[in-house]
Amino acid sequence: MKRFSLLIVALFLSFCFSFALEGMWLPILLEQLNEPEMKSMGMRISAEDIYSINKSSLKDAILLFGRGCTAEIISDEGLILTNHHCGYGQIQRHSSLENDYLTNGFWAMDRSQELPNPGLSVTLLIRMEDVTKRVLQGVESGMTEQQREQKIKANIAVLEKEATSGNKYGARVRPFYYGNEYYLFVTQTFNDVRLVGAPPSNIGKFGGDTDNWMWPRHTGDFSLFRIYVNKDNEPAEYSADNVPYKPKHHLPVSLKGAEKGDFTFVFGYPGTTQEYLPSFAVEMITAHENPPAIRLRGKRLSIFDSYMQQSDLVRIQYSAKHAGVANFWKKMIGENRGIKRLDAVEKKQALEAEFIKWAAADPERNKLYGRLIPEFEKLYGEFTALNVDETYLIEAGLSIEVMRFAYSFGQLAALSQKKDASPEELEKLLARQQSAMEGHFKNYHKPLDQKVFAEMMSDWFGHGDAVNIPAGLQTALAKYDGNYEAWAEDVFKKSIFADEARLTLFLNKYKKSGYKTILKDPAFILASAIYSHYFDKIQKDIEKLTVRRDSLQRVYMTGLMAFQPDRRFYPDANSTLRVSYGQVDDYFPRDAVHYRHYTTLEGIMEKEDPDIYDYVVEPRLKELYQAKDYGRYAAADGTMRIAFIASNHTTGGNSGSPVLNADGHLIGVNFDRNWEGTMSDLMYDPDQCRNISLDIRYCLFVIDKMAGAGHLVKEMTIIE
Repeated sequence: MKRFSLLIVALFLSFCFSFALEGMWLPILLEQLNEPEMKSMGMRISAEDIYSINKSSLKDAILLFGRGCTAEIISDEGLILTNHHCGYGQIQRHSSLENDYLTNGFWAMDRSQELPNPGLSVTLLIRMEDVTKRVLQGVESGMTEQQREQKIKANIAVLEKEATSGNKYGARVRPFYYGNEYYLFVTQTFNDVRLVGAPPSNIGKFGGDTDNWMWPRHTGDFSLFRIYVNKDNEPAEYSADNVPYKPKHHLPVSLKGAEKGDFTFVFGYPGTTQEYLPSFAVEMITAHENPPAIRLRGKRLSIFDSYMQQSDLVRIQYSAKHAGVANFWKKMIGENRGIKRLDAVEKKQALEAEFIKWAAADPERNKLYGRLIPEFEKLYGEFTALNVDETYLIEAGLSIEVMRFAYSFGQLAALSQKKDASPEELEKLLARQQSAMEGHFKNYHKPLDQKVFAEMMSDWFGHGDAVNIPAGLQTALAKYDGNYEAWAEDVFKKSIFADEARLTLFLNKYKKSGYKTILKDPAFILASAIYSHYFDKIQKDIEKLTVRRDSLQRVYMTGLMAFQPDRRFYPDANSTLRVSYGQVDDYFPRDAVHYRHYTTLEGIMEKEDPDIYDYVVEPRLKELYQAKDYGRYAAADGTMRIAFIASNHTTGGNSGSPVLNADGHLIGVNFDRNWEGTMSDLMYDPDQCRNISLDIRYCLFVIDKMAGAGHLVKEMTIIE
């Protein structure tokens, strides 16, 4: 018994120790929580230099790019830097067989050549504020979860209205620590963002999906955009009269590089982490949700690859789609491996056992927290089946493009059946559908999607854990005696939503009676069965369980903080501005293997393979390498550094984030994590978790020496 207790304590201490350099910290709290430690690690600037509302600071150069990346302002003329994979969608939309910017790269040699990007925006944080007391005002312990939520929503609405009254800002209140704290974020959004430069894919995406999530990396993962505003330096919709933005602050760019042990910090918008989940949740994710998703995405990627290798047009059409599918596919594989290697479920179980003992030692604590862990176990027992069902529905059914596209016409069918629908309403909706159709078919290949249909349906019906397949799909398959290829062929032959010419003709001649054609379409019928199954059989039950989970997690978070009063708790990432910090460092991924903290251009030449698209080396890059013509961008040892790793805690959304040195100067652009550390969204391991960053010197080298766009470098403030 004594040995068992010692084992529990050892596991618990191991769990606690793993938080050494962990954390994604709110910049408003750095002075209070982090500044002494950051300075002890080598930082030479102050917390107020990072975040201030009284003077310009680093925060005034950090942007939320689009809907899920970070960018930084690097000149006083609104030039911004982010990852190539963050700008990939825009680069692809500007690409064609005639102007293949994905393959060949793009560089605007003057302002007139910079390309507008309708729909792309960047958002700048003006200020953040702790509004917990006001949000929870009137919330009482005896309230139901629904009453509590209604009161909180009402309070938030008042706060957001106050923050935006009389100005052109946006505002949003976000929960932290599962609703134990709330912060207000006041923002400014810019909608005229133009593409300035992007390297060829064999630089910006060198290594492709093979190297994704891996170290060592040799990818020049960057792209350049510029913010345009009206003549008063205010956000404005696109206009030829707009001018480059004059920021309050732009990041100085350092050529000094990064060496082992150097202090670094990442400033950006991390997406989502779930560090405080109970063991049952981690087991559900890794043992039940990830495996079918990994398998289904792997099959889709195999189909994508086969068609993309046969056609340059299909390669352009599906490059962004392939990257999106592959990114999370490989991340899930690494996450599962990391969780298993860390014994994460067991460590969380040990923590929970100690938590239960702590709660039981005091009657008041036992009343508050004594039933939490058993309640979690019961809850996730119910959650698991629903989440598996949802995983198959999304990863199999809705991965078929024609399904999602066909279902989008349900609104047109519904409006057409309304007796009081005006011709103007119908015409307006038709115009939107026609526009969506053009965008859809620009990046659509029917044979590929048909193959995906057959493969996904075969997998969905063929696995025992997929226990709740929509009845409409089962009925449809029965007509084909289990022949998935015949089923797919028939659907794609008959559906107007798989044929651009037929759908164009249908919409051009559309009358209200056309709704009958939509409702009878085989793809629309199947899509409706899938969506109806989700809304009727999954969504409502998940929403009910989510309310219970959130309530339990909020109380558990309060309990953990009381249980570990000396621990600094950082809030999980939720796409709000954060700072994480660490040091440039190497690591040992497994026995007898050591990874250095940086890569060089020599590594690109070692990987070169003209027969593999991902490893083709740009001829001009090879010329510069052979001549060792690196200019002022070479490292002190004469090499051309490509990327480096450090122990900064990052996640999705940190893509494009600036990596800054002890003086707050830009030394790199965050673009990935190592595969051994992908479990860090659920549990962080300081020995294995490394963020991967593009060395800013390689970025400048490509812009200046390879692309001949030195005028862009001249805009920047260079620290030599």
